[in-house]
Amino acid sequence: MKPAVLALADGTMFRGGALGFEGETVGEVVFNTAMTGYQEILTDPSYKGQIVLMTSTQIGNYGVTPEDNESHRVWVEGFIVREASKYRSNWRSRQTFEEYLIDHRIVAIQGIDTRALTCHLRDHGSQMGVISHVNFDDHALREKAKAAPSLIGRDLVKEVTCPRAYEWTERSIVMDSTSGESSICDLDTAQPSWNVVVMDFGVKQNILRSLVDLGCQVRVVPASTTAEEIRRLNPDGIVLSNGPGDPEGVPYAVETVKQLLGWKPLLGICLGHQVLGLSLGLHTHKLTFGHHGANHPVMDLRTRKIEITSQNHNFAVGLPHKEDVCAPLTSLQFDSSVGRMEITHRSVNDGCCEGMAGLESPILSIQYHPEASPGPHDSSYVFRQFLEMMKGQK
Repeated sequence: MKPAVLALADGTMFRGGALGFEGETVGEVVFNTAMTGYQEILTDPSYKGQIVLMTSTQIGNYGVTPEDNESHRVWVEGFIVREASKYRSNWRSRQTFEEYLIDHRIVAIQGIDTRALTCHLRDHGSQMGVISHVNFDDHALREKAKAAPSLIGRDLVKEVTCPRAYEWTERSIVMDSTSGESSICDLDTAQPSWNVVVMDFGVKQNILRSLVDLGCQVRVVPASTTAEEIRRLNPDGIVLSNGPGDPEGVPYAVETVKQLLGWKPLLGICLGHQVLGLSLGLHTHKLTFGHHGANHPVMDLRTRKIEITSQNHNFAVGLPHKEDVCAPLTSLQFDSSVGRMEITHRSVNDGCCEGMAGLESPILSIQYHPEASPGPHDSSYVFRQFLEMMKGQK
């Protein structure tokens, strides 16, 4: 195995073996606790600017399947694993994990102590890092990691959003575990069609499929689309999608959402939730090491039920009144330009705001991913809640 090295901005070094495309890459190193779903993670635009460390000990066992992509390309800057499987053991797979990394020119490293690296990031925070297969000068790599620009304030959305508007019609694929055959998700043709505009901050395709499954006609528009342009489309509802980076780096999106508040039902997901929070007058802040994985417990404060959720965010919406996030998990209300709002969901792990809803306006937002892919489907009901909001505004 050819050597490779990972250098962190704080000077910590890890040595391992080269994986994927030969070269060098720079990004913010974050850890993801999902045991599967590496392909969906690689193709999630929310990971633009980041090097992803998988905490599961072996990655690549089931190969790669084109149908499991969450966008048209790989977005991560680099990948870190303990061990990359050389073999693919799944009848759906078309190529091995490493072949996929090479084809998409992703520089990766394996064979390092991923537990030690995870603990380091947990204790010292996510930070910029460099993976290199070609340069082994420790000092030079440390300096390169230290000089790399952080994600704070950067507009990464402009790098992942669609260049022009388009219609999305694809539905979910359902796998029959008995026959091994796939089929398109059944759609109740008696349902009315709802025109939905999705602001693309880096949207995952399974969000779009989930909307189509419920009878929505989906039009995806670039993140720079103005409020006036969206009004001319006259949708029944608007979705603010997931995406990468700092919500304060996209002030144009915040301004657009401000102008749309109270007009038509709004659903914010992940970055969309943060953009919505800023438009309502709340603040956002960077988490120490973020939430990345498919096993994050969230409490619905209205029912006290726990959902296991799929998450991927480094920033969070600050609770109103700057309340201590470690306070008891209670529902909070606050005033906004569109009336009374309520914090509906909180992280069981650290108390972060994980959801909001309008008490007087048709607004719903969540910090996690109801479409999963990868992850559990505990939160898929959110799309039906959005559908009910649109019905209520008809």
